Amino acid sequence: MTIPLKLITASADLVDATARLGSGARVALDTEFLRERTYVAELALVQLGDGAAVALIDPLADLDLKPLAALLCDPALAKVLHAGRQDVEVLLPLTSAPVAPLIDTQIAAALLGHAAQIGYADLVERELGQVLEKSQARTDWTRRPLTAAQLEYAADDVRWLLPLAAQLEEKLESRGRLEWLREDCRALADPELYRIRPADAWQRLKGTESLPPREQLRLRALAAWRESEALRRNLPRGWLLADDALRAIARAAPRDLKALQALDVMPGGSAGKLGGAILAELERAAGQPLEGIVQRVESRPSTEERALGKNLTDCVRSIATELGLAPEVLATQRDLKRVAHGDPPATVLKGWRAGLLAAPLDAVRARG
Repeated sequence: MTIPLKLITASADLVDATARLGSGARVALDTEFLRERTYVAELALVQLGDGAAVALIDPLADLDLKPLAALLCDPALAKVLHAGRQDVEVLLPLTSAPVAPLIDTQIAAALLGHAAQIGYADLVERELGQVLEKSQARTDWTRRPLTAAQLEYAADDVRWLLPLAAQLEEKLESRGRLEWLREDCRALADPELYRIRPADAWQRLKGTESLPPREQLRLRALAAWRESEALRRNLPRGWLLADDALRAIARAAPRDLKALQALDVMPGGSAGKLGGAILAELERAAGQPLEGIVQRVESRPSTEERALGKNLTDCVRSIATELGLAPEVLATQRDLKRVAHGDPPATVLKGWRAGLLAAPLDAVRARG
């Protein structure tokens, strides 16, 4: 497909490009970014296409990006992406609200029986028979100038999105699943999905709930502090304090800087720089009540628990096989673990999945 591309580095050109691209019903969207050295990903390129032309917008140039933000938030313009959650997140500092409305071709593909996490290039090849160049997948998109190979690679990310989406939607409509796609894409644009909650940061740490309650409380406090501090400094959370260091400090509960330094879990002079804040968090946690802290002792599941987990898994697999879907498109193993404990997630209880799963899973649980 020969579709011309233009690199946009001037504000006047951006105004013209967004006016043209925003005049239709849909626009293809992709981003390139770097997140290894910051908390908030660094937006390095925005690709837009309408089927006739591709605009590669350089946010690192001296551009007024307001016309781009307006286009991305236009409620009358559908934005077509592939695996769009990270793109939506990366664009949030520009748009202030999730890009919407959305059509995600990875979601559409999964609802047709493709692998749940199928990549864009593989999907384009399978659905459209077009082989895409992959040589720039690991490139540093923040370096300038961008090469011709980088620009072509970036343009390909949106050149095929519109015909790909149209073909997938046609297939979904023929199977009565188009509303499934719309529902899942609305969920992808939900602001709650992208809200940063430092108080919940401990949930990223495996095994927290198996710790003694007071140690749990200390670890939760430290994880929340690290999240807030990483966001404030715009640094990766691991650059401030590694997960293993968090655990070691929560376990030892040092009372002064000397005891903290003796743990030898913090690099260089960071104990001196961060020690005061860490000790303050530990002291604050020591004065908090244990209300809401539950210790779940890790143990081997009983015969009954294993049987229930297997029966729930078999139930979902049976329904998925009948529909020609990967089981995790309906419910993940984490979802089913919650179902087994009587705490099913909202994804199982709401929408089209609930219509398929709620009654069968309830019946399995009732049988034990």
